[in-house]
Amino acid sequence: MAKINLLPWRAERRKLRQKDFYGMLGLAALAGVLVSFLIVSYYSGQISSQESRNQFLRGEIAKVDGQITEITELDKKKSRLLARKEVIEQLQSNRSQMVHLFDSLVKTIPDGVTLTAIKQEGDILTLNGRAQSNARVSTYMRTLEGSGWMTKPDLNIIEAKAGNPGLPYEFNLKVKLANPNAPKDGGEGGTTATPASATPAAGGTAS
Repeated sequence: MAKINLLPWRAERRKLRQKDFYGMLGLAALAGVLVSFLIVSYYSGQISSQESRNQFLRGEIAKVDGQITEITELDKKKSRLLARKEVIEQLQSNRSQMVHLFDSLVKTIPDGVTLTAIKQEGDILTLNGRAQSNARVSTYMRTLEGSGWMTKPDLNIIEAKAGNPGLPYEFNLKVKLANPNAPKDGGEGGTTATPASATPAAGGTAS
């Protein structure tokens, strides 16, 4: 029986299979590299596009920040101008009020009463003076209450002192400055209570 040697054929076939395998492996590696390159290129493009958008947003944010700073400065200037305007209006109002106040002080002083000192602290006016009697002081307080420019007279001290026989009583009282042209609060009332309460104090001193 004849013998056939198949080893060369098998070896040749094995070599062919290995060659095909290595070729497919190379193609797979090349395809992997190509896919990786495409993926990297895609995401690089996305990152670059996002960086461009971020840069644009940063530029716009910087513009908005500049506008906000400018608006803040304008608000500060506006506040300063409004405050200056209020001060000027207050000074003009106070100037008119002081004219009326001194005119009212002159007109409200009754006979038998004279003022020796006037002091203003805010809207409180302190009046020092001398009077012929306690009744003169009470009359003066009622006159101040009805003047319109002064309200709520409060008698602190009244006592007899030597030095002026014609005006033996020295007094100290406080009044609150008011503006009769301004709208009045609904809570204001009872204007006769202060002079009434001052009369007993004056009478007690006179005794």
